[in-house]
Parts: sequence; structure tokens; C-alpha cells
Amino acid sequence: MTDLLDLAIEAHGGLHRWQRIEQLYAHIKVGGAVWHVKGWPDVYADIRTSVSTRHPHTEFTPFLEKGQHCVWEPERTAIVADTGEVIEQRAAPRSFFEGHTIPTPWDRQHLIYFTGYAMWTYLTTPFLFKLPGFETEEIEPWQEEDEIWRRLKVTFPSTVPSHSTVQTFYFNADGLLRRHDYSVDIMGGTRSANYASDHRNVDGLMIPTKRRVYATDADNRPILDRVAVSIDLLEIGIEPRPAAPASA
Repeated sequence: MTDLLDLAIEAHGGLHRWQRIEQLYAHIKVGGAVWHVKGWPDVYADIRTSVSTRHPHTEFTPFLEKGQHCVWEPERTAIVADTGEVIEQRAAPRSFFEGHTIPTPWDRQHLIYFTGYAMWTYLTTPFLFKLPGFETEEIEPWQEEDEIWRRLKVTFPSTVPSHSTVQTFYFNADGLLRRHDYSVDIMGGTRSANYASDHRNVDGLMIPTKRRVYATDADNRPILDRVAVSIDLLEIGIEPRPAAPASA
């Protein structure tokens, strides 16, 4: 049987193609119940994002008002004026979620941290699993309605923050991502199923343009009566990696 990670990477465009890209850009529309609970309704209803393919780094623009954007990195979140001036920043941002549960409200830096790591994870899957420190293991398949999806258990290194250390990714027979399960540790350990669909070919990469996140029940089935988070990628673009300088 073909190695599941290799199958998934080829289905999404191949590692060679990915390594020729420096950044991904997207015009996105984000909704769902979680933003109302956290005190930020419609905050990302019409915004642009960019992620690095080399290391964990996400930006959203404009952030809250024109003329400024926000930056997420594992050990720093910031609001930055488009002129480059740092308006507000926070070091060690994950430590500020201690004791949080689902209803705990977020400030601006909480918001940047969660959406930054989440968007970076979503837009770089499955290629990020080839970065140093990731561990992957294929586990038993899963039946979703009339399809059988193969599942990849992924352990994230401590240097790459995400929803939880261990997450599960489901791929269809063609190797395309269809579902992504995790526990949102910074919300007290909520269990979520993140469904990915409407894949689009963007310069050789297959990227899911629609995501819907639901809580799951004790049988690992989605509770469909409420969408926790919805993400629609309206436009997607890439920035190629700069060509290496010619040797003398």
C-alpha cells in the first residue's frame, strides 16, 4: 500500500512544487459561532491572509482597521502599522491562555494567536509534515457515509504550535484531505472535526477552499446543528521562491 503521507503530498501538488513556493496568499471569509462566543463577531468576514511555506508565520490585513495588519509567530503576536511601526505586541502568547475554556473572552492578541496558527496549519497541510520534528503514523481507516478515508495520526513538535500536539488527518482514495480532527487545547480541550472540500488547483497545488468545523460526539461523529467555524477561500495566490543566484 502506498505510504499515506506520500500519497497525500503528491495529491496536493507534490513536494517539488511546494518547495518552489515562498508564500501563499488568500482573500478569505470566516464565520461561525466561535467568534460570537469570543467577542469578535465578523472580525474576519472579509480579510486577506498570507502564510510562509518555510516556517510558522501568518499575517492578516487589514486587521481591525485600515492601515494596520497583524503578525503571528510561535513566540510573538503583534499589530503592526503598514509603515512598519509596531503598535502592540505580546511575547510568549500561548502562556496567556492558561485556564481558558470555551466562553472565556479573547483580547486582540489572543485572537491573533489562535487564527495565526490555525490558518498556517490549514494552508500548509500536508506539506508541513515533512518539516523537522513531525512524526506521522497511518492508523485504522474511517467510514464517512459511503466513503472510506485513510487516516494519518500526526504528532507536532513543540516548536510548531497548533490546536493540539496530536491531530488526525483523513484523506480520500485520491489522497485529498477531507477531514482534520483535533482538540483545541487553548479552549480547554474541545474536540473538533474540520471538514475540507471544494479543492481548487492553484498553480499546481490542490487547496481545499471550503472548511466547516463542528464539535464531535462520543462516537467521533460531527454534531451538525452548529458550525463552530466556517472558512471560505475566495481567491488564492502564490509567491514563488526566489531563484538561487547563478554561480560565478
